[in-house]
Amino acid sequence: MPVVGISRSARGYCITLVLETMKTYSSEDGLTEEALVTKLRMCRYHHLFLHLSLRDNASGTCRWGEFGAGGLLWGECTTRHFEWFEGNPVTELLYKVKELYGLDDEVSFRNVTVPSESRPRPLHLGTATQIGAIPTEGIPCLLKVLLPSNCTGLPALYIRDLLLNPPAHEIASTIQATCKLMSSIKCSIPEFTCVASAKLVKLLELREANHIEFCRIKNVVDEILHMHRSTDLKEILKLLMDPAWVATGLKIDFETLVDECEWVSERIGQMIFLDGENDQKISSYANIPGEFFEDMESSWKGRVKKLHIEEEVAEVDSAAEALSLVVTEDFLPIVSRIKATSAPLGGPKGEILYAREHEAVWFKGKRFAPAVWAGTPGEEQIKQLKPALDSKGRKVGEEWFTTMKVEDALTRYHDAGGKAKARVLELLRGLSAELQTKINILVFASMLLVIAKALFAHVSEGRRRKWVFPILTGFSSSKGGESLDETRGMKIVGLTPYWFDVSEGCAVLNTVDMQSLFLLTGPNGGGKSSLLRSICAAALLGICGFMVPAESALIPQFDSVMLHMKSYDSPADGKSSFQVEMSELRSIISGASSRSLVLVDEICRGTETVKGTCIAGSIVETLDEIGCLGIISTHLHGIFTLPLRTKNTIYKAMGTEYVDGQTKPTWKLVDGICRESLAFETAKKEGVAETIIQRAEELYSSVNAKEVSSGRFNTQLAQVGSEGAQLLSNRTQAGSLCHKSKPTNRMEVLQKEVESAVTLICQKKLMELYKQRNTLELPILNSVAIAAREQPPPSTIGASCLYVMFRPDKKLYIGETDDLDGRVRSHRSKEGMQNATFLYFIVPGKSIARQLETLLINQLSSQGFPLTNLADGKHQNFGTSSLSLGSITVA
Repeated sequence: MPVVGISRSARGYCITLVLETMKTYSSEDGLTEEALVTKLRMCRYHHLFLHLSLRDNASGTCRWGEFGAGGLLWGECTTRHFEWFEGNPVTELLYKVKELYGLDDEVSFRNVTVPSESRPRPLHLGTATQIGAIPTEGIPCLLKVLLPSNCTGLPALYIRDLLLNPPAHEIASTIQATCKLMSSIKCSIPEFTCVASAKLVKLLELREANHIEFCRIKNVVDEILHMHRSTDLKEILKLLMDPAWVATGLKIDFETLVDECEWVSERIGQMIFLDGENDQKISSYANIPGEFFEDMESSWKGRVKKLHIEEEVAEVDSAAEALSLVVTEDFLPIVSRIKATSAPLGGPKGEILYAREHEAVWFKGKRFAPAVWAGTPGEEQIKQLKPALDSKGRKVGEEWFTTMKVEDALTRYHDAGGKAKARVLELLRGLSAELQTKINILVFASMLLVIAKALFAHVSEGRRRKWVFPILTGFSSSKGGESLDETRGMKIVGLTPYWFDVSEGCAVLNTVDMQSLFLLTGPNGGGKSSLLRSICAAALLGICGFMVPAESALIPQFDSVMLHMKSYDSPADGKSSFQVEMSELRSIISGASSRSLVLVDEICRGTETVKGTCIAGSIVETLDEIGCLGIISTHLHGIFTLPLRTKNTIYKAMGTEYVDGQTKPTWKLVDGICRESLAFETAKKEGVAETIIQRAEELYSSVNAKEVSSGRFNTQLAQVGSEGAQLLSNRTQAGSLCHKSKPTNRMEVLQKEVESAVTLICQKKLMELYKQRNTLELPILNSVAIAAREQPPPSTIGASCLYVMFRPDKKLYIGETDDLDGRVRSHRSKEGMQNATFLYFIVPGKSIARQLETLLINQLSSQGFPLTNLADGKHQNFGTSSLSLGSITVA
């Protein structure tokens, strides 16, 4: 966690973050108060420092935000512990950090601030909470719909930070291009090992990284190299370089990254004992409990390769053998004697046991001394026994015994083990020192994989929800107050609320063609707030490079996206809800430009109607003059009688229709003005007493008798959108890296045989099916392998797939699914299946997939392949006939 410093400059508020672990710092200037509070609320920190520049205010009090600007920041900080500081913000804050952590003055910190002149402004607190970028009770959470439920941790944090701090247009375009490539690839993808950069730096700096951490580091660099060697993934890797630069502040050349990752992978591979290797085994002897050797040797064996500790391992093995020999000579005759002479019940007992607390192997028994010494077997060993002692020389108990030779052998074994353990620790620390020189590469690579995992997860979820990639455009700098180019404004066709799932078919779609400011009216429950949230989320997702919930979208390069919804009072600050609203609107208006998107819901709802209407009208005039895009929604219908001086503001409404004598909302955006509030209907729907509703209607009629006419306000509904079907192409060639090399082991040979047999059987069946349908366009089956620690690509989302699972026990499982990623994760979650590999084919439709599944189960079984789900071959009445495969040609 960082040390945070907040100050104020001529450009606005500034926040500086110093990470002692990483020895880095970054500063962001020109922030609005709202944006600063958002960052502060989402930032976990060790210490908070406030600069004396924040105290300057008109009242001259130390409560710098008592009046006007600064009030929100003051309210946020009063509940936190902080210290004041003065002087140059960065210099003084670095001095404070060195003082806090006891660092020498010579320690240097690296500036990782990325230039942000062209970046959109960070989200205001109100905007972030009202669309769920910051999880808020009662608000649909945007983060939860951007990623699958199983994608959490560092990738989710990256997505959240990107939403709160939208990237520059160039980075957003790169992210979108990356996501488009991710959506189209057919090969399997790595698991993307996610490692926290700060933890990695700290472990290497303190020389505390163990073999598990080194294996994780190797997984990171190996996955980078895997992407580099893959034709399909290499371009994605190149595109991810710039987003990783923005996230880490490190500018690293692509070839340098690849070369350094190869060096790190090779160096760790030379030193660390990796999974699957078997050059060291725990000692095992028949007469010594296995737990003893397991406890003594598991803490260092299997950490580094044997060639680096051959002498130490040899000494330990020799000592273990000597210990086993001595235990056999001194204890086994006694045990044999007791077993031979003891009665089935009640006789004396004796055994060789492991005393874990004392790290020793001793003899345990009682009443084993013979009544008469007759020189029989075991008597000599009994005479050599002595009570076992603990490390302080105290007798352990009445039943524990040892001998001098056993104690000497134990001492030798422990000494040898101690030397081996120290040598392993020395080697691991040496490797930490070597890798510390590559720390920038490791930090960059680990962050790149976090971004890759986040974007792949987003693309998978976006495809499942049927979201689309928007067209990102820029604003022109034309004169005369015109701020948009000829493609003017923002257009979203088929917009759906982001919290609805289009696949469930429950959302009303809207088309928003915004060329200027909208003044929006509509009834209660008519969808005004949902529309504003949806537009805000779509615009934010677009300028971040993500997919949007629509059928198509054209989104300009906004410099800020600001949403204001309903306000609540703040008793701690002594402010009413209207005061809070005015504070937020002041911040929005002061930060708005001709390139901004401003969305305000039910403006001036918290004060007296007439004056509130006039304030609302004046704000509309101000935003119209600024020339921003946006929507101002209101129930203050008096605003339409004001002499407003506006040029570009147009009137929009949420549509209604008259059905069975009642006015009902359509939740469609239409042209015009809607003066119907549906207030009485809404109150009745929420259970307000009928007598209250009736009296309210009487009062309304008496007050508005002169104004109420017999006609009703009707709007014409526009027919929106058209349904289209997206065809799945089966002729895209999908290669697999696993098929490029010659089989080298039994499992690879089995995979080749299964792939060939499955392709022949399925292609033959498809020829029969398509011949029956009188169609000549025969789909070509392409197999794709998913190796251990890999997962299906996003292109399988929603596609019908036939798959074969290769279990570690060399048995096969045949299945079909429309959710291959979920099915793979389900199989691998079972015990012993973590490294199962798969082979899958995308087939045209679930019906065909089911037929092919049944067919394969029966045919592969008859060909001698071992299957685990033979019973599934009887579930349906097709696919059981035998096929002649001699005449088929496979493409």
